[in-house]
Amino acid sequence: MTAESNPSINLNEFTYRRGSEIYGEKEPAQYVYQVLSGTVRSYKLLSDGRRQIGAFHVPRDIFGLENGGFHRFTTEAVVDTAVRLIKRESLEAIAENDGALIKNLLFMTATNLQHAEDHMLLLGRKTSMERVAAFLIEMDRRLTAAGILALPMTRRDIADYLGLTLETISRSLSYLRELGVLRFIDNNQRHVVIMDRRQLVEFDRQT
Repeated sequence: MTAESNPSINLNEFTYRRGSEIYGEKEPAQYVYQVLSGTVRSYKLLSDGRRQIGAFHVPRDIFGLENGGFHRFTTEAVVDTAVRLIKRESLEAIAENDGALIKNLLFMTATNLQHAEDHMLLLGRKTSMERVAAFLIEMDRRLTAAGILALPMTRRDIADYLGLTLETISRSLSYLRELGVLRFIDNNQRHVVIMDRRQLVEFDRQT
């Protein structure tokens, strides 16, 4: 989503501080967003106060593209995050005469649908260890640079994404470290080196 791809696209850029809300559930879906730097979480609060995170959006990801007029999730900046955005009605108007843009929007929609299906399988059928392994495999693919997986989210975020307790996340990560599947390179255990990807994939039996 760049102005270079279509001069008619008028993009604005904003920065959100860590923990700031970008948009709320049931608010009008007026804009489509792309992450430039940082990370965004989308989530729902259940009636009993529990939080279910539906997705993490990292640099280059598109979010806020709804199939209705209102947002279904709340989104927040996990860390200080920069995004670019365009009015949804402007994007739809430009797409009417831009075949390449239509193709890109269809690809984004299909990608988001695939992620939702994968997440549904993860929550519905996988064991706790399979969920943690699947999460690490996903984040390794999306975030690893120079051999280091830098996790911007907290363990509470990970727990709410995987539908597990904080204690289960900690035990699972410690177990993988003891097996030599991964190692941490900082005290807060946010920077991970995956030592044995083959074994990690074996833990995710549904991959």
